[in-house]
Amino acid sequence: MKVVFMGTPDFAVNTLEAIVKAGHEVLLVVTQPDKAKGRSKKLIYPPVKEKALEYGLPVAQPEKVREDSFMEELEQIGPDVIVVVAFGQILPERILEMPKYGCINVHASLLPAYRGAAPIQWAVIDGLKETGVTTMYMEKGLDTGDIICQSRLALDKEETGGSLFERLAGEGASLLLTTLEQLEQGTAVRTKQDDSRSSYAKMLKKEMGELNFSKDAVVLERLIRGLNPWPSAFTGLQGKILKIYQAEVVDEEKAKELIIRNCNEETGNLEEAGRILAVDKKSFTVRCKEGALRILNLQLEGKKRMDTSAFLLGNDVLPGMKLGISKE
Repeated sequence: MKVVFMGTPDFAVNTLEAIVKAGHEVLLVVTQPDKAKGRSKKLIYPPVKEKALEYGLPVAQPEKVREDSFMEELEQIGPDVIVVVAFGQILPERILEMPKYGCINVHASLLPAYRGAAPIQWAVIDGLKETGVTTMYMEKGLDTGDIICQSRLALDKEETGGSLFERLAGEGASLLLTTLEQLEQGTAVRTKQDDSRSSYAKMLKKEMGELNFSKDAVVLERLIRGLNPWPSAFTGLQGKILKIYQAEVVDEEKAKELIIRNCNEETGNLEEAGRILAVDKKSFTVRCKEGALRILNLQLEGKKRMDTSAFLLGNDVLPGMKLGISKE
């Protein structure tokens, strides 16, 4: 099958590799423009461009795909199908109607749930037991097109945004090959989405990671996993930003025991959300609205990421200290 591939980040690389290895003819790889990074402003290739160049594939990086010159180029190429994976631009109707088999999107959720920019991380944050990948026909709406295939995955209890990203990237690549085979054989089925069951996975922003300890520990622990490795959950410790990458929930009964055991004149009121209840060789435990969080892996501002056991060797952390960002 003659394919034009559109994608930009790491998530799309697996699918591009799968298409090439399956023997499909990739006529063009379309990705976002290179970005300047760091003080040197050195231009960095998108991951999909790097992989395309490894395979010797032609690459286009239009600022806007709706430019007439680019759309004319696509029409001259004449692809059988356009495969879109986390591309980052909205396709105009002229492109959507161009290929014989349509524009096919690989989306990392079980649509109609989790339409939008960050379905992987929100699946973890919201505590889903199951998620998956969907291939669908693209249309003008955001992730609203008819479903072709779906594949389901169970989430592990320790699933992070990063680990789920890797699993779904591989699953999406495999599902896309199945979809292309069905399209070519004329066996692909179109299933309309039930808009009444839809939900939206909004784009992640760094400020979303601030830990509000007046929430329950189970909620915060999911947030920590969902935002690991990016943009990461964070709080403050003695005026410095403290990123939290791994924690485990301490139930309310155990949290109460730690409060009774360690509360004294020096610690003050350990019932207050954000107070450190206990410190051992491997961790420290922070009070939440319900239960507590035992912090296991972190990164202090200006330092490398490390296990809490290593952090405690060089930092004084004591019961009664309070975590949080100063609002002054």
